[in-house]
Amino acid sequence: MLAAFEGQPAATAGRGKDAVNEPMIRHWCEAMGDANPAYTGPDVIAPPTMLQAWTMGGLSGHADRSSAYDELLTLLDGAGCTSVVATDCEQEYHHPLRPGATITFDAVIEAVSPRKTTKLGTGHFVTTRMDVRADGELAGTHRFRILKYAPAAGPVKRPPEQRSPSQRPRPVVNRDNQGFWDGVRDHKLLIQRCTSCAALRFPWLPGCNACASPDWDTVEASGAGTVFSYVVMHHPPFPAFDPPYAVALVELAEGVRMISNITGVPCDKVRIGLPVRLEFLRVDDGLELPVFRGSEG
Repeated sequence: MLAAFEGQPAATAGRGKDAVNEPMIRHWCEAMGDANPAYTGPDVIAPPTMLQAWTMGGLSGHADRSSAYDELLTLLDGAGCTSVVATDCEQEYHHPLRPGATITFDAVIEAVSPRKTTKLGTGHFVTTRMDVRADGELAGTHRFRILKYAPAAGPVKRPPEQRSPSQRPRPVVNRDNQGFWDGVRDHKLLIQRCTSCAALRFPWLPGCNACASPDWDTVEASGAGTVFSYVVMHHPPFPAFDPPYAVALVELAEGVRMISNITGVPCDKVRIGLPVRLEFLRVDDGLELPVFRGSEG
């Protein structure tokens, strides 16, 4: 029965609510920290990864969505698959999008998988394909895959004194980042600095992403920063982690950003812009990690 939905339209003759425009491009680049010069100036183009952004309906949605997709989701809900999680996104780009282009699109239910069992639960993967056009010409294709599933019974949460200890996963240390972990061992947060153009970079890379020079030295971070973005992890559970906990993209005072845990405040108190301070957390006898302590005050 579910296979009968394959090939049916999910949206027909959709139309973007806004033409491609420079303000949206600027906001996207600021949010992503993307300073590529192609996205500014008189010959500006939109970042290719914005492809889906021009098709979004916002809070009010689109009136061009087909009934077939809603019928499929309703059928899965009735079979007990009441939860949904996005699992995969694939995009193909045919030509750049420039300001002023009018966006139209069609979407189709491309595939509905047989019943699958995952750690989240048992359900079906549903893949939709959207063909995005700019002024009538195919600009790109966006495939989006979700899992509609019946939630698996969660593990019984035991008090800390009854839990068996699990070792935290080990970071991958290689010749490109050995110096960073040597700094952590000495309670220093080291940032790479290109000796040709002075650009700072993090995470560590074998060459400069600004000028391609392979020559670099390091500067020690002051330890001050702010939360640039964050997520609170509730599921899935991993050994050695006790959800919920906050994982943040921290913007250091030096201008680079890194991902780490936020300590010192409840996870529901973490906010964008929260000032944080570097500290080093020993998680077991063989591992110490840089984390950031926030303050509710």
